[in-house]
Amino acid sequence: MPDQELESTRPDLTETLRRRSLIRDESRADVVAARHASGRRTARENLADLCDDGSFVEYGGLAIAAQRGRRSIDDLVHRTPADGLVAGTARVNSALVGEERAHCAVLSYDYTVLAGTQGVMGHRKKDRLFDVIERRRLPVVLFAEGGGGRPGDTDHTMVAGLDVMAFALWARLSGVVPRIGIASGRCFAGNAALLGCSDLIIATPEASIGMGGPAMIEGGGLGVVEADQVGPFDMQVKNGVIDIAATDEADAVRLARHALSFFQGPVAAWDAPDQRALRTVVPENRRRAYPVHRAIEIIADTKSSLELRPKFGRGMVTVLARIEGRPVGIVANNPMHLAGAITSDGADKAARFLQLCEAFRLPVLFLCDTPGIMVGPDAETTGLVRHASRLFLAGAALTVPFMTVVLRKGYGLGAQAMAGGSFRAPLMTVAWPTGEFGGMGLEGAVKLAYRKELEAITDDQARKAQYDAMVAEAYERGTALNTATYFEVDDVVDPAATRALVASVILYPGGSPREAPRRRYVDSW
Repeated sequence: MPDQELESTRPDLTETLRRRSLIRDESRADVVAARHASGRRTARENLADLCDDGSFVEYGGLAIAAQRGRRSIDDLVHRTPADGLVAGTARVNSALVGEERAHCAVLSYDYTVLAGTQGVMGHRKKDRLFDVIERRRLPVVLFAEGGGGRPGDTDHTMVAGLDVMAFALWARLSGVVPRIGIASGRCFAGNAALLGCSDLIIATPEASIGMGGPAMIEGGGLGVVEADQVGPFDMQVKNGVIDIAATDEADAVRLARHALSFFQGPVAAWDAPDQRALRTVVPENRRRAYPVHRAIEIIADTKSSLELRPKFGRGMVTVLARIEGRPVGIVANNPMHLAGAITSDGADKAARFLQLCEAFRLPVLFLCDTPGIMVGPDAETTGLVRHASRLFLAGAALTVPFMTVVLRKGYGLGAQAMAGGSFRAPLMTVAWPTGEFGGMGLEGAVKLAYRKELEAITDDQARKAQYDAMVAEAYERGTALNTATYFEVDDVVDPAATRALVASVILYPGGSPREAPRRRYVDSW
């Protein structure tokens, strides 16, 4: 056929192409300019940055708000493109993990369309995408900015709309596919519910996240609150709602790509620090604290680590990382905070992280340095008995390969919690030469076990000298080398050999894996 005939279009195709052009940012110069003036990017700009070039396949781009009863079609086409929800499938990280493993789903609310609210068509689109996601087992990235349910839609027969399936379908994906939510700007009500059900939450400093926005708060008789005061970024970082803090939307997209990569499998290219540096991580003075992050950075592939919830439950460190290019989850006690004692928040943080690793088959490395589970009346006011026990339950439920390395302190129930409940539960439990062990803190153990003997010594100085000698003997008995002679740990290793040992034990376990239990959801907390 002649080129001229091939280039011609019939009226129906011409109109289709015209309508498709109207949903692009280029046709919405006024709203795009306003968005940029606020220092923000459009929904399509964020998706273009996230997705590999040319890979985005949109669903429902021609949808418009269900408001034909109050507005003209032309107005709706121009002002409510895609009904404020840009959604489809794409590839992310193809260059890193290969095209086959890069397929995912992406959804972004468009705040320039009716404040990113959830309309009738938007709910139908979510239902459609969530079904496709489940059938294709696609990881998901969701930009959740928006004001929740939209009361202004008119083209429907409903009263409250409580029979919409979107929230049930989204929650049902828990444990089936990894879901990363991003909040930048205001994220309230239904949008916040979707965000809160995500496996990982990334947010930017201008985010305000809440289960109800200002109108709902005022309507409930709870006073007048500015939108940015509902659930501000700093508060949600400290209380653990936000897993990963970003500096802006571009950084949020970069972090989403990084986080997603851990669920997309191994990478071929990797580098690692000089492992001999591990020998200097733990100070010779056993009373000195040290940053456990340094151990993690050395054990993991260079620049591969991504810490989750760093300002929440600070006595526990949870990190996604790679070792020899393979994704792993790392759980470590933080000696810089309460000497690494396990608190309610720390236990919750670690237990939920273990659920995440279990759901998506990430091997787990525990780095243990804890005096035990926090004790005392103040600690018990936090519901510690229940919260600390979550760590035992989550550890016992692990079917992925896991291993424990005791860096220094391994005391009592806390140390057992950092080993799936028992030093026999991991595939291997080893200690560094700096390791020290006891059924409880050794000073307390001596006082408890030898109370009568010590009380029988009437001279204060003699009593103290005897106590100090007993404590010293207990520490000598609890050294890593002596503990290994009783085979309570599998080995005492050169810290420089840790990474290679971890790779051998949990990255390439061989044999038949333990049968995983039926799918369980990943707890939102």
